[in-house]
Amino acid sequence: MRLLDGDQFILSCAVTGAIHVPTMSQHLPIRPEEIADAAVEAADAGASIVHLHVRDPVTGEPVNDLNLFREVIAQIHARSDVIIQPTTGGAPTSAVVDRIKVVPEFEPEMASCNMGSINFGLYPIARKYDAFLHDWERDYLESTRDLVFRNSFEELESVLQTFDEHDTVPELECYDVGHLYNVRHMMDRDLIHAPVHLQFVMGILGGIGADAENLSHMVRVSEKLFGDQYSFSVIGAGRSEYKRAVQSLDLGGHVRVGLEDNLYIGPGEQATSNAQLVEKAVSLAHSLTGRSPADPRVTRKFLGLKGKEELRI
Repeated sequence: MRLLDGDQFILSCAVTGAIHVPTMSQHLPIRPEEIADAAVEAADAGASIVHLHVRDPVTGEPVNDLNLFREVIAQIHARSDVIIQPTTGGAPTSAVVDRIKVVPEFEPEMASCNMGSINFGLYPIARKYDAFLHDWERDYLESTRDLVFRNSFEELESVLQTFDEHDTVPELECYDVGHLYNVRHMMDRDLIHAPVHLQFVMGILGGIGADAENLSHMVRVSEKLFGDQYSFSVIGAGRSEYKRAVQSLDLGGHVRVGLEDNLYIGPGEQATSNAQLVEKAVSLAHSLTGRSPADPRVTRKFLGLKGKEELRI
């Protein structure tokens, strides 16, 4: 495993995502200016990477609108040195051909890259609410009963070539152990280049559970497959966010938090901002592990990113 010097760690913040619907939290950023503000505030609180989705400014529905991405990216770029990481996951209901467009359009330093297909079940959320703010919300959640989040080998070949052509580093999103073997397969075919940065996505219905044993297993398999040519970060969806964050830090890994992954700052208490979630991660890291968040300069060097000035807006 590759380690940062001086007990530092990479702290990412996913500010809005495509899982939670507006009914679930009034604090979920929706409009471009809200998403940009949330990203800058998260960076000020200690995040060196902000992971971006965009939503319809009126209804809050997840979309892949490049004009909305441009508006958000331009605002963040002008106000912060944070690493801007757009999603190529979009909404799980979106086709890969639509999700990947952010890479050739903006040539970001880094973007997320999903390393395999899974069932992606959000439908249990729908049972928790008697009414929704918007008509689309219940249908969107219920539609995932029959949803496969597609990332086939043929699609991965095309996606990874697009990353390479535009000098964008992929953060490799692994929702299950098999996805680690997909990474190794693509490395063996020279479609992914070492060292790699893995994001273990834990707790999505259809992927690996967010249990302590599972995280330890993901690390063991990564050691076997990648040796000293990988680093990893962890997403613990929902109530597992901070449990897996602390475990990741203890294992030498990195952390992602944010309203995409978790709406709560504590039991029964909704977070009021992404910055609040980042601040809690910083505090826990310092008090429990003695580690501190790396700034964007250190993170860029560690991940081999080309630099903020190369982003095309």
